[in-house]
Amino acid sequence: MIKLFTDTDTDITKQEADYYGYKLISMPYLIDEKEIFPYEDFEEFDYKSFYDLLRTGVLPKTCAISPAKYIEYFEPEFKAGNDILYVHFSKAMSGTFNAMELAYEELKEKYPERKLYTIDTYGITILSNIIVKEIGDMCLNGKSLDEILKWANDEVKHFATYFFADNLKFFKLSGRVSNVTAAMGDFIGVKPIIYMDENGMMTNIGKERGRNKALKKLVEYVEELIVDPYSHRIIIGHSDAIELAEKLGEMLIEKYGQNLKIEYVVVNPTAGSHCGPDTIGVAFYAKHK
Repeated sequence: MIKLFTDTDTDITKQEADYYGYKLISMPYLIDEKEIFPYEDFEEFDYKSFYDLLRTGVLPKTCAISPAKYIEYFEPEFKAGNDILYVHFSKAMSGTFNAMELAYEELKEKYPERKLYTIDTYGITILSNIIVKEIGDMCLNGKSLDEILKWANDEVKHFATYFFADNLKFFKLSGRVSNVTAAMGDFIGVKPIIYMDENGMMTNIGKERGRNKALKKLVEYVEELIVDPYSHRIIIGHSDAIELAEKLGEMLIEKYGQNLKIEYVVVNPTAGSHCGPDTIGVAFYAKHK
C-alpha cells in the first residue's frame, strides 16, 4: 500500500489533507525563538492574527526539521508495511531534504523492502498546492503509483506561478529570492514581480509601481502562458489580503468567463514568514513556468 505525504509549505490545510488522504509533515517557524509546528501546535491557522503580528514588525524565522523528526513521520508507515509517496515543496529551497535523505537511509537499514517515492513540485505555497491537489484527485480516482509518477514527470513543469510581495523586507532577510535588488523594497509602492523558475527557485523578473499595476501584470502573465484555462483549477493565494485576491479573481473572470475553477488559498505561516503580509499570487496550468 502507498501512503501519501505532503508538507505544510504546500498550503494544504489539515481538512484538505484528510480529504485527499495525505499525512502532513509540519514545517516549523520561530517567533521569539519559540518553535511552532503548523497543524501540530494548532488545529487551524489563525492567519489574520499571524499576519497582523508581522505588520507590527515581528520577523519570524524558519528552520529545517531534523532527521529524527522525519523518522517520526515515516517509520510508522514503513513498520506497517506501507511505501510512501511524498509530494513536497521545492527541494532547491531548503536544506530540510538533506535531513529527509539521512532519515530514509537510516530507515532503509531497518525496513529494506520499503520505498520512499518523492515528487518535487519545484514550487512552494500555491504552486505546490495546485500540484498536490491534482495528485490528490488522481489518487481519489484510483490512479496507480506508476501513473502518478509518469504524470508528475510530464506535467509538473507545466504549472506556473507569478506573485508580488507588498514589502520586500521579509524576502530580503530570508535571501530566498534571486535577482531582487536590495534597495528595491525601499522605493515606496514598488512591487517586484516574482516567479518560480525551472529549478524551483524564486526569481524576480520585473517590477510595477502600485498594487493595481502589479495585479494587471499577473493577469498578463496568465494570458501569455495559460493552457486550456477551464480544465484545471486556478489557485489565487494571499497572505491576509482577500480583497486583493478577489480582485485578481474578478480580473481573470472578466477575461475568461465564469467557468474558471478559481480557488482562494491562504499562504501558510512558514512561507508567510518569508513573503510577509499582503502578498498576492496566482498558480495555473501553463505552456511553461
